[in-house]
Amino acid sequence: MLKRILMLDDNQDILDIVKEILLYEQFEVKIISDSKNFIATLINYRPDLIILDYKLNGPNGDDICRQIKTDSRFCDIPVIICSAYLNNDDILACGCDATIAKPFGLEELLDKVNGLVCS
Repeated sequence: MLKRILMLDDNQDILDIVKEILLYEQFEVKIISDSKNFIATLINYRPDLIILDYKLNGPNGDDICRQIKTDSRFCDIPVIICSAYLNNDDILACGCDATIAKPFGLEELLDKVNGLVCS
């Protein structure tokens, strides 16, 4: 069974590139660029891993991560936050399972993804 990844980023180019790489690596991938219906998408898609951009239009990735990690329905789903602002203490305090600095290499992304969903 394919591992399911849900990715939220407001940069469509990043979403498209990451989706292609993850599909090539045999993951099932759903990408969204708007945080408004994120929880509904999360409920319906039931991913094995979530990748969030930190800086979003609307709630930031750390706020969404806190919401995920405090909800008993989702708290066991690993979350990766991608950000150019990794020295921000809010990112580390939100409960994410990993961080990736933007810009990131695809090998680093795959290492983090595989480490969280294939362990």
